[in-house]
Amino acid sequence: MAMKENSRRVLDYLKSINGQNVTAADVADALGLEKRSVDGIFTSAIQRKGLGIRTPAEIELADGTHKQVKFLSLTDAGMAFDPTAEE
Repeated sequence: MAMKENSRRVLDYLKSINGQNVTAADVADALGLEKRSVDGIFTSAIQRKGLGIRTPAEIELADGTHKQVKFLSLTDAGMAFDPTAEE
């Protein structure tokens, strides 16, 4: 089954910024999607297929407080994955 349009957009975006630390909220902002949608897409279309991982981290906010986040990134398989290819 081919990847859905938004799943493909998330995958392509993560490929394009490879190596940069981004959260689901960052991806959602960049693509004009809801954060909840990006979380769902990442879990079902990318992470469960071994194409991506979530890495827990802590970031410092503008006011100096810290917040727990999870950075989304692609595995080598995710970077090599062709969403247009037939399975």
